[in-house]
Amino acid sequence: MLYDCRTVAERDRGIAAAVEAVRSGELVVLPTDTVYGVGAEAFTPHAVSALQTARGVDRRVAPPVLVGSRHTLDGLVYSIPKAARDLADAFWPGALTIIVEHSPSLQWDLGETGGRVAVRMPLHPVALEVLREIGPMAVTTANKVGQAAPVTAEEARDQLEYSVRIYLEAGVAHDPAPSTVVDVTGDVPRVLREGALSYDKLHDVVPDLQPAGS
Repeated sequence: MLYDCRTVAERDRGIAAAVEAVRSGELVVLPTDTVYGVGAEAFTPHAVSALQTARGVDRRVAPPVLVGSRHTLDGLVYSIPKAARDLADAFWPGALTIIVEHSPSLQWDLGETGGRVAVRMPLHPVALEVLREIGPMAVTTANKVGQAAPVTAEEARDQLEYSVRIYLEAGVAHDPAPSTVVDVTGDVPRVLREGALSYDKLHDVVPDLQPAGS
């Protein structure tokens, strides 16, 4: 089922349907501030497994986790490095993914994470509304491996078809550039992928940040 969230009435129905689907352990496609993502409840292992199957990836490819609030990060990690907190305060919600060491007590199974998780708070009202209802969601690009990242829900549906229960359409993604990824799990924070946010902007906030490839 595809809902056009560009109209108020259908947006409300779509978000309610998406929340119900995720709580039932099913998959949804939702807009973010980059490309469209396909998501599942992060603490429902069979839903995360279905997410990986739908995309054609295995457990070695752990999905990122999207959150609806900066404060949610506190509940996912044992101790937040200062660099992570500073970056989240400066750029969340936005196109910044932060890799942190997740708390070992979390009852989730995202795949072979090595104790780390990539976390982001997207800057999109539809995504944030769903996330605030559900809590942390495993969300990754809504495409089959080897195919183009979708910039509309319709494009995502062409690839993922019936593996996803609810598609939330919000029009063409404004900035299809991927999020910038920063790893704060080492001794020095490091950019792993420069995307929508430039290294220079991040470096202004975290002066010891190392650029990608360094």
